[in-house]
Amino acid sequence: MSSKNMKMIIAIVRNADIDVILKALLEKEFRVTRIASSGGFFRRGNATLMMGVEAEKVEEAIQIIREHCEQSLDLAVKHATVFVLDIDHFEQV
Repeated sequence: MSSKNMKMIIAIVRNADIDVILKALLEKEFRVTRIASSGGFFRRGNATLMMGVEAEKVEEAIQIIREHCEQSLDLAVKHATVFVLDIDHFEQV
């Protein structure tokens, strides 16, 4: 797999949403690493998901995250913060 076609998705999601998001991503065969985290994004418990994906799969992964966040009437409530990074080098050993 060429590194130029790879992206790293780092998604910080609320604990309330993590199980359903993780299940949906795994059902679509995304490889996901879950890390328990806390900090300033949501000021309460959250989880960080890390995924190495092919560039053409980035939008699909983000859409899955978006669709599986619990709905809220409060538009100020954010459910996920997603970063997409270019990968210069990718290797499995």
